[in-house]
Amino acid sequence: MKHTLFFKETTPDDYALLGGKGASLASMTNANLPVPVGFCVTTHAYEAFLRDSGHGETIFQKVASISFDNVAELDAVSEKIRQLIVASEMPTDVQESIKKSYQALCELCKADNDLPVAVRSSATAEDLPDASFAGQQDTYLWVVGEEAVLEYVRKCWASLFTSRAINYRRDQKIVENEVLMSVVVQKMVNARTAGVAMTLNPTNGDRSTIAIDAAWGLGEAVVSGEVTPDNYLVDKVMMHIVKATIQNKHIEHVPDKVSRRVLTREVPNDRAMQPSLTELEVKEVCRMAKIIEKHYKCPQDIEWAIDADLPDGQNFTLLQSRPETVWSQKKTATAPAFKMGMEGLVGSLINPLASKK
Repeated sequence: MKHTLFFKETTPDDYALLGGKGASLASMTNANLPVPVGFCVTTHAYEAFLRDSGHGETIFQKVASISFDNVAELDAVSEKIRQLIVASEMPTDVQESIKKSYQALCELCKADNDLPVAVRSSATAEDLPDASFAGQQDTYLWVVGEEAVLEYVRKCWASLFTSRAINYRRDQKIVENEVLMSVVVQKMVNARTAGVAMTLNPTNGDRSTIAIDAAWGLGEAVVSGEVTPDNYLVDKVMMHIVKATIQNKHIEHVPDKVSRRVLTREVPNDRAMQPSLTELEVKEVCRMAKIIEKHYKCPQDIEWAIDADLPDGQNFTLLQSRPETVWSQKKTATAPAFKMGMEGLVGSLINPLASKK
């Protein structure tokens, strides 16, 4: 059983163990795209935890007993399940595998067993065209030390049982024990600017343009809607900016090395209204977005960052790429639904043409 796998060690046969986010990061790493180094705690580890702790049957029975028209009951059961997972010990072999991989990651990045990492949930049902799991589970930033990594892996597992996630699975008629959780552990990016890029225009589905949202600091401010980001529309063929809208980006999330956490701070007025990307950087985001779309053979929704710790020209990093769903679903509304689990996403990673209907 493989409890952890570095992105660069994986093969397509492993992708089903990595969840949507993990499989995408591994696939892009193996395509030599600029993904920050990291590893996945596989679904085997999660299954071993449920089995060896004896909690699996208890959890699924608790979920099955919920009266979903009673919001208070749903919230109470969700809280009990998450507390149970976070308070429980992992199997020894799972712990050792995670510690060993974190130590190897520290050595790779020349850190003395204190490398800051992002610990990111990666459910097996997320990022599929017929299941909008993206964003339902948790991500933790600037996690330092092997014990903290173990703690936040458990918290990621527990986030599979938030009220929102449980209710979504019930609405979609998804069987509880068919959804598994992998966890991504990845070198923390010191983002000067971050955001999202879509390889089509999200307002009308036009595939001849690329849409970019960008703001100062880590991308959480953009994804969460805390700031209105700069927006660029770029001609995909000619690579010139068709339209640029610069916004007042009044806050940013930034890593603080002293306190070992991510801070939210006000951006000075003069900088808040400055473009968060240069024209050359806009073109670099687009260039990379085109490569990723070609890699997957379908429109993509991409999270990216410009790492302040890396030299200019080598500082663009990819944090995630998932299939675009809104316009793609409109075009494939009559196609058979994807099967549960990782079949749809893994099919597109192994055979990109499988994602086109």
